[in-house]
Amino acid sequence: MDIRPAATLVLVRDTAEGLEVLMLQRTWDAVFMPGYFVFPGGRVEDHETHGREHILGPGDAEISQTMSVDEGGADYMLAAVRECFEEAGILVAVDGQGNPVSGDHPAHADRQSVFNGDLSLARLCEKHGLSIPLDRLAYLGHWITPPGPPRRFDTRFFVTTAPEGQLASHDGVETIDQVWIRPEEALEDHRSSQRLLGLPTIRTLRVLSDFSTTEALMRYAHANPPEPYPSEPWPALKKGKPVTLEPGSPAYDEATKLDPEGEGSTQAEIVPGDPVEVAAGVIRLTAPNPGMMTGPGTNTYILGHERFTVLDPGPANESHIGRILEVTGGVIDQVLVTHTHKDHSPAVAALKERTGCRVFGWPAPEGASQDQTFRADDEPEHGELIATEAGILKVLHTPGHASNHLCYLLTDQELLFSGDHIMQGSTVVINPPDGDMKAYIESLYELLAESIRYIAPAHGFVMGQPEAVIDFLITHRLSREHKVTRALEALSPVDLKALTAKAYDDVPAAIHGLAARSALAHLLKLEAENRAFRKHDLWHVSPDH
Repeated sequence: MDIRPAATLVLVRDTAEGLEVLMLQRTWDAVFMPGYFVFPGGRVEDHETHGREHILGPGDAEISQTMSVDEGGADYMLAAVRECFEEAGILVAVDGQGNPVSGDHPAHADRQSVFNGDLSLARLCEKHGLSIPLDRLAYLGHWITPPGPPRRFDTRFFVTTAPEGQLASHDGVETIDQVWIRPEEALEDHRSSQRLLGLPTIRTLRVLSDFSTTEALMRYAHANPPEPYPSEPWPALKKGKPVTLEPGSPAYDEATKLDPEGEGSTQAEIVPGDPVEVAAGVIRLTAPNPGMMTGPGTNTYILGHERFTVLDPGPANESHIGRILEVTGGVIDQVLVTHTHKDHSPAVAALKERTGCRVFGWPAPEGASQDQTFRADDEPEHGELIATEAGILKVLHTPGHASNHLCYLLTDQELLFSGDHIMQGSTVVINPPDGDMKAYIESLYELLAESIRYIAPAHGFVMGQPEAVIDFLITHRLSREHKVTRALEALSPVDLKALTAKAYDDVPAAIHGLAARSALAHLLKLEAENRAFRKHDLWHVSPDH
């Protein structure tokens, strides 16, 4: 699938209540992100190049250098200006005297022609004697749509102060509503499932929320362009043969982290029993228990140089336990578990018996999936620090997948051992009663407050761009909650089976049994928030909503 170049323009303004940003709601008929609130933006077209004749400020070479592209940086900016005019009716341009275009300027009469593609931005400037002041735009962010959606975009985000005297108005076709809103308010609306937002929008709003004025924001954006993140194919090895990893592939982030020079020395596959040093003093050793729920197998992490800490020793598999003892030489001071599901903690007993190690973790809740043999010497509190030879681990209580789930943050290296709270390649099972959707989403939000550079999950490769990973998980859950809510509003009162069939109509019917457990988790969250209630076996919309 081709990745299309795209550009977005974030319009901000000052108000008595603080900085506001313009957001547009996409039509519910859109193939990509229906109903979502976005910033004005769209594809970069071939004709954008002609607009370079009408720009003020830096030229293409300087803009391209700032954006870390070989050429065409100005075209992204021009596309952002054009799309903003088409979708929001606001034209960032100046006349021959250098005055910003006003709300009653004749150019506004040509908005529909530009929207239809009959008139390019360059021709619009020629017709009305306008110039595009690219020096008033600042480069704010870069986002490449991960694999999976029906369309993928390589999008550059720009920000500018909205020109005075022009009123925003949605185009009525691609967008159906508009709103000026404080960034923090939009984020809170998203968190409460009142407004659908995509990942790059969330990230951008989070940046905007740090500023109270447009002047402070623009000063920051001009002085701090985003750092480029690896986005080119990366060499690696698989079964001893060279392969090329595309951005978004499972092993990509780990390969760029461990092989920054691109020598092709890292493995593009996880082989149980093969130790991999994923960070300074941190070895990943994967158990031989691959499966639908465990992926390549459960990752055990071994921290240290001479005396070792073992994190998530895995199932009671004798060969895996033997490899742990071999890699550590049996010198294990402590064992930590993220939670007590049976693919994570049963090996603790054998390691305790053979090494006398101290065990950290929380007791197993009730349930058939829990390791009732687990016994801890210490039950660390949230925020507690645990010393290892690889550095200090910060304990983070992260309920949701399991009520006793803990993540551990290696603070010096900003590496999060996420257990099953964050997995690679699949969403986490939230299975009531021990699984709690409300707690899961809240603890994901809390992780965003931590300093994290990489995530080392219990299943899969090391993941980069942790904020994007966490935002994806939150957005995925809240998008599904939105469908559950709409299904409930349409069918109430309704039983779980019928609601699942409607809210998960994009999921094969064969797995609706599993989907029903997730639907129940969402309904219990809505019940806890007084947005739904259950009477007998039927679910109802709360009368207050």
